[in-house]
Amino acid sequence: MSQYRKISSALISVFHKDGLAPIVEELTRLGVTIYSTGGTQKHLENLGAVVIPVESLTDYPSILGGRVKTLHPKVFGGILARRDLEEDQVQMTEYDIPYIDLVIVDLYPFEETVASGAEAEAIVEKIDIGGIALIRGAAKNHQDVVIVPSMDDYGTLLEMLRANDGKTSLEERRSLAARAFRTSSHYDTMIEQYMLSTTENSKPLDTLNISVPEVKTLRYGENPHQAGRFFGGLEEMLKQLHGKELSYNNLLDVDAAVSLMEEFKNDKPTFAIMKHNNACGLATRDTLAEAYSRALEGDPVSAFGGVLISNRTINLATAEKIHTLFCEVVIAPSYDEDALDILQGKKNRILLERQDLALPTSTVRTALNGFLVQERDNTIETAADLTCVTKATSDKSAVKDMIFAMKLAKHTKSNTIVFAKDGQLIASGTGQTSRVDALKQAIEKASGLGLSLQGSSMASDAFFPFPDCVAIAAEAGVKHVIQPGGSINDQKSIDTCNSLGLAMHTTGVRHFRH
Repeated sequence: MSQYRKISSALISVFHKDGLAPIVEELTRLGVTIYSTGGTQKHLENLGAVVIPVESLTDYPSILGGRVKTLHPKVFGGILARRDLEEDQVQMTEYDIPYIDLVIVDLYPFEETVASGAEAEAIVEKIDIGGIALIRGAAKNHQDVVIVPSMDDYGTLLEMLRANDGKTSLEERRSLAARAFRTSSHYDTMIEQYMLSTTENSKPLDTLNISVPEVKTLRYGENPHQAGRFFGGLEEMLKQLHGKELSYNNLLDVDAAVSLMEEFKNDKPTFAIMKHNNACGLATRDTLAEAYSRALEGDPVSAFGGVLISNRTINLATAEKIHTLFCEVVIAPSYDEDALDILQGKKNRILLERQDLALPTSTVRTALNGFLVQERDNTIETAADLTCVTKATSDKSAVKDMIFAMKLAKHTKSNTIVFAKDGQLIASGTGQTSRVDALKQAIEKASGLGLSLQGSSMASDAFFPFPDCVAIAAEAGVKHVIQPGGSINDQKSIDTCNSLGLAMHTTGVRHFRH
């Protein structure tokens, strides 16, 4: 039998009515019989269409407050009947069931209702039953039936109707069926996530369901020979005010920057400069302009082409300083108008406004032939979480520096060592295969920039396996150390600190970031 099917009848049952007019016009031109229900029926009739109520087909009214309208054998028989199967044809005649060749559905807006903050009862009523059943039934029988699962697909349908006088190919029907099952899957995933969010003490899931319908095609991936896409509502998190399109690598750096600044969002004016997912500059000061200057001082070479982020509105004084630096991206909660004018002076400079949206509570990454999922590391140490394990102690200023350094270490690739003093990143050693190498890298970097480590604080993302790190740090001028603790050699490191006059504080929390 031919793979082409002529549309002779259609069932239309949609929540959103926008965009139906040209489709109805085309269906009418083609002489297609239209079935519909409730509000959709009235809308179609207002558009001038001749509509057969589903109730006249089923001999049942819409019942239970509209919960049951299309769930009937005469509806689903018309959708699911196999046109080339004689047994199905016989039963269609026996039970007086008309064939339905096209099903157009737009589901109840479940996600939108949840996002609106509606009460649980209203949310539950937006769980579509009949619509989902229609989508699945028509998609299953795509051999014979065209399924349009959402208003996003109206344009595709219109092109198909006009291209071949109401005839569709198997390939076209299969493509729409795939979209239909994707629509159904996403809808169910959103319901699942909502139900879990309202359930206390729910068991860990044994299936990973992720459904993100919004996609942005990027210029390329990590490298020009790799394709890249971003899935998610980026504008909900970041509003782009100026500049070229964000690249794959931009997004990785922006993610790192936003995650880091979350640690300082309630602190005094703080500025960070990111490069390759790590901070090369970070400082907290009484003014944002000064914070930027001190952050830049930490590594002005690496800052070239970096991503800048602030926890405060960027004002004119800060913008004038930033404008002298070549940077890819600037991120802030907001911008003063005159500051924005300055920063827009570079055509390709990307300016992003951070929206008030919380970061996800878990992280997901691919690994081998699967995925690794974990809770986001939201632990932020405070002074009360520190345990001094040495004879020497630290004053309030040094404690602040240690916490500052640990916040940064938490967002730096392991193994990592971070030096800080007076609310400023002095230097860091990142992504090394040994903690000693990370330490030496940080010392060398500070020395190369002419930055003193005398009296500074040192943070380590994990424990010291041997006492050599604290010995080397003391020789470089470090006076205060913060680390998780937990090594079998902790006491040796403590003894070394005591002999060299260093104060060491443990937190009991490791911050690996691989």
